[in-house]
Amino acid sequence: MSDPAITTPAPQGLDVADTARRLKAIFIGSVGNLVEWYDFYAYTAFSLYFAPHFFPSHDPVVQQLNAATLFAAGFIVRPIGGWLFGHIADRYGRRLSLTLSVVMMCFGSLIIALTPTYATIGFAAPALLALARIIEGLSLGGEYGASATYLSEIAHPDHRGFYSSFQYVTLIGGQLTAILVLLLLQNVFLTHEQLVEWGWRIPFVIGALLAVTAMFMRRHMQETDSFVEAKKAGLQKESSLRGLLKYPREVAIVVGLTAGGTAAFYTFTTYMQTFVKQTVGLSDITTTYVIAGSLIFALILQPIYGWVSDRIGRKPLLIFFGIAGTLLTVPLLTLLSQTKSPWTAFLLISAAWIFVAGYTSINAIVKAELFPTSIRTTGVALPYAVTVSIFGGTAPAIALFFKQQGHEQWFYYYLAGVIFVSLLVYVTMRDTKHASAMHRHE
Repeated sequence: MSDPAITTPAPQGLDVADTARRLKAIFIGSVGNLVEWYDFYAYTAFSLYFAPHFFPSHDPVVQQLNAATLFAAGFIVRPIGGWLFGHIADRYGRRLSLTLSVVMMCFGSLIIALTPTYATIGFAAPALLALARIIEGLSLGGEYGASATYLSEIAHPDHRGFYSSFQYVTLIGGQLTAILVLLLLQNVFLTHEQLVEWGWRIPFVIGALLAVTAMFMRRHMQETDSFVEAKKAGLQKESSLRGLLKYPREVAIVVGLTAGGTAAFYTFTTYMQTFVKQTVGLSDITTTYVIAGSLIFALILQPIYGWVSDRIGRKPLLIFFGIAGTLLTVPLLTLLSQTKSPWTAFLLISAAWIFVAGYTSINAIVKAELFPTSIRTTGVALPYAVTVSIFGGTAPAIALFFKQQGHEQWFYYYLAGVIFVSLLVYVTMRDTKHASAMHRHE
């Protein structure tokens, strides 16, 4: 049944108040999301500096491969986080789940900031680093589903694509913030030697402090009307995981539509810093400028594509990503590997974002529109987290493995193939904008 608060005409004053209420809630939810992703991506942004302290080796590729392996380890536990925080969100509320997840992220960042190096405590150093990544992985596994659900439920039905796109605005913004912190440390506050020796700890201290701020903001955020109505109807009695088993088709769609998108996303964000530095051969600072510029471009695209999806539907954008990604990934990465120009590198990465944004901008709302309120967070979070663990978190490690074996171009074909598999799902699925389950609470 439709929500009367949404469908019943109201006086103009109430419309303004309702819009202000929604915007405030979306802002708080988005800021917390940005903080969580900043903390998570600071690891990648500064791995070039801290990897030698945790993984002694004469080969920088091996050091980065070890760091990338731990990056992937953080993804392995994300399904557990997706289930745990998804259950909390579906049973006890979106607000509580989002608050707890950011607290856990704070602990992960503090561990990285304070852990001694391999030279001081030996193998315990990478072990503690792995523990921190596991904690952050659990946190992020819950953050994605809860924030996607929260933003989609709090938004006006006519603008869900636009407002939910801010999940990836803040997600990309978190990575961009980590890179901007890196730029400031590289160019303003520290010398290269200081950054290598101890300065890499600073961003993790900043992340922990930001997480505490986000926690206090989220404690007072508004719960969604959808959850409140479902709770009043007593629909939280059944385990969200058991309820999810009633929707095998929707779960399969989440897995299929995520595989290619998440592999592309982590290639053109997380792995790009290493790729541009080691394959293209640009300096540390130039690499940071190139990645920062491409992320700003990607950030701008998200709400534009989300707005477009509210008018033409979600499916056309997904198909656009699938076709362009399948056909253009190999030539784009090949050209990128051959250039030595920072401007060319920036333009090629930005060109990739023109089609990758077809997935990133709307994937959260597509997943949310597949499930009813009572199991929505778990439905979004758990199958997504499993898929990201397999195809997203492993992308940098797979790429570096192929590079170490002397066949870096094999990764380009691997990525194009995974996107093609997702394209098959996009072509055959229903457009969730026109067949949404957002009004269903059962």
